[in-house]
Amino acid sequence: MKTMKCKDLGGACEREFNAPTFEEMAEISRNHGMEMLKIQDRPHLEAMNRMREIMEDPQKMQEWINSKRMEFDKLPED
Repeated sequence: MKTMKCKDLGGACEREFNAPTFEEMAEISRNHGMEMLKIQDRPHLEAMNRMREIMEDPQKMQEWINSKRMEFDKLPED
C-alpha cells in the first residue's frame, strides 16, 4: 500500500488515500472528487476546472497521468 493526498493528485485537500496500485489510487481520487462535486465544495470545484483544461489536450493529459504514476511509483510502501 502507498499513500497520496488529494492535493498530490490534482485535488484541493489533505485527505489521504491508500492503495496498492496507481490505478486504484486514481479510482479512489475520482470517487472523492465526485463526492466533492455533489456537495459543491468550492476548492475542489476550482481544482476540477484546472484539470478540465489539462483534459482538453490528450497529450497534456497523458503527460500529467505519467507524472503522477511516476510519483506513485517512487513512494515507499506504507
